[in-house]
Amino acid sequence: MHIARILYPVKVLGPGHRVGIWMAGCRHCCKGCSNPELWEFAPEYRTSMATVMRMIGTIHRQHPIEGFTVTGGEPFEQAEELAALIDKLVVISEDVLIYSGYTLPELREREDNFIDDILRQTAVLIDGRYQEELNENCRLRGSANQTIHVLNENYRVSYQEYLEQRENEIQNFMAADGIISVGIHRAGYTEALAAGMRFRGLTEGQKE
Repeated sequence: MHIARILYPVKVLGPGHRVGIWMAGCRHCCKGCSNPELWEFAPEYRTSMATVMRMIGTIHRQHPIEGFTVTGGEPFEQAEELAALIDKLVVISEDVLIYSGYTLPELREREDNFIDDILRQTAVLIDGRYQEELNENCRLRGSANQTIHVLNENYRVSYQEYLEQRENEIQNFMAADGIISVGIHRAGYTEALAAGMRFRGLTEGQKE
């Protein structure tokens, strides 16, 4: 499987202290995407289920995990691996939120048993391709065309409360190769970031 990063505690992509999982590989290639570096199935992102669960297990032993947010990239490009992963995640928390550029009808039209398995164990699906011109700072959504589907009714109230009480926020994580910015970014984020880097005399690949 291809997974680019696992972060904790992610508090800006769903209720509670969550584990964020970024899967690599995406064919949508949406204009203005905040994670274009995750479009490729790059070899450095190749990992095993055992390694992923060992990392999550370490977090789980030391901290409360109140949910998982799976994004990318496009998680459903690795449907078989995603189904196997969710089988293990729901043992820890059944609050699994997945972001996908595919719409729910598109997923259900695919003749793929893995899709059925994934959706059956997903608490919330946020679907639809990112459209930069519709980026209106919608809560939990990159653009207004995307829809929040509550697939597990046990979590409807907690997500309604989260959406009512929280504005979109950005959360920064320190990493070995720089800072990872997590959350729903405003339109033009990548261009603004590049301009800011140029103003400070930085180029791609540099870090402070």
